[in-house]
Amino acid sequence: MHQPAAPSVSRKLGWNPQPQRERQKGWLMPIADPHAAASILYEARRTGVPVEPFTDSDPSLGMDDGYAVQEHLVRMLLEDGERIAGYKVGLTSKPMQQMVGVSSPDYGPVLASTVYASGAELPLTRFIQPRLEAEIVFVLGERLAGPGVSVADASRATAGVAASMEIIDSRIVGWRIKLADTVADLASNGAVAISSRIVPLAGLDTRLIGMVLTRNGELVDTGAGAAALGDPLAVVAWLANTLGEHGIALEPGHLVMTGSMHAAVPMAAGDVFRADFDRLGPVTVRVTEK
Repeated sequence: MHQPAAPSVSRKLGWNPQPQRERQKGWLMPIADPHAAASILYEARRTGVPVEPFTDSDPSLGMDDGYAVQEHLVRMLLEDGERIAGYKVGLTSKPMQQMVGVSSPDYGPVLASTVYASGAELPLTRFIQPRLEAEIVFVLGERLAGPGVSVADASRATAGVAASMEIIDSRIVGWRIKLADTVADLASNGAVAISSRIVPLAGLDTRLIGMVLTRNGELVDTGAGAAALGDPLAVVAWLANTLGEHGIALEPGHLVMTGSMHAAVPMAAGDVFRADFDRLGPVTVRVTEK
């Protein structure tokens, strides 16, 4: 069982809170008790019982509020023995940003316990209300620390890219999320499945990588790498610069999930999903009841 965290251990754990701001002249102050809010999400993860949106009680909550909660929640999980295997970036497409009312992506950790190999069975009992997205994942070969990281820097630091699927999930009832809710909930992370084939970037334009997603052999959707900020490499650079503002670097071996190439797809027991990527090959998962 989780015990209350000691204060001010963020830097020790490699995770720093977002700047706090006062609620005056249009600025947003973080949730009054982000540790208590994080504890609510921690219990939702443990029990599988979703909770009401934080924004129901305070619609003015924004991105900084969400990151304040996320920082405490990550601290709790790390103290339980979890490990950060990389990061996921969400809201990387213009339609999604417009829907949520933001002009930039958000991010959350990829937890080591949630990383699966292609072909894995994913039990629905591990999730609350999962949905699936096909994405290009970058694997870091060198340390990448912002600010000041360019797309060229991100390219040089990349060991390769691979086909992947992200299972997004929400600890918020009925996916009734606004920006603060999803950011607090680790950017609605669930799990990732990654191909074992890591393809070097040399001669590869990730913007042009096409993808075809099928479920039980039937076409579900298609997409292209350019759906992610116009260039998946730009997602890696954005993440490195954003983390760098808080003293965090992308380390060798870290995964960077660059965002969905299509609309998220609900999952049901018995489903077999396959995403075929140009130049990268396929990635598959099988959904089971337990």
